[in-house]
Amino acid sequence: MAGHTENSITVDAPLDLVWDITNDIENWPRLFTEYSSLEVLSREGDTTAFRLTMYPDDNGKVWSWVSERTVDRANRIVRARRVETGPFAHMNILWEYTELPGGTQMRWTQDFAMKPDAPVDDEWMTDNINRNSRTQMALIRDRIEQVARDRQNAPLPR
Repeated sequence: MAGHTENSITVDAPLDLVWDITNDIENWPRLFTEYSSLEVLSREGDTTAFRLTMYPDDNGKVWSWVSERTVDRANRIVRARRVETGPFAHMNILWEYTELPGGTQMRWTQDFAMKPDAPVDDEWMTDNINRNSRTQMALIRDRIEQVARDRQNAPLPR
């Protein structure tokens, strides 16, 4: 068995703003509430390898892993995969951005499988990812919409 999640949210902001903020990975520790740090390891063209570190979980364990992320702005998609898979047999992520009359739809799709000796199974991780994705997407939406409002209300340059 494998895990699969799809979550989406509409952000009341222009696509370029949503794209720029969500793909500025150096700022992810300020954008996401779950990441304590991000270290860029390498950049080659549109692909970035980086280490993400989370805040300690309820048991005090700090999870960290290396991922690789390739942006394709022309097609409004980002593909990512875990290089250091940890408890996952594999983890592949697709972010899609769609311009809508009321803003920008952001969709995250994750395909994964847990290793047989992982502390949780695919079903548990599917529920966890769905719950967490919805929480993070709502926080990200709110932060981007605040930036969009601030820009609309900014005084015009003289």
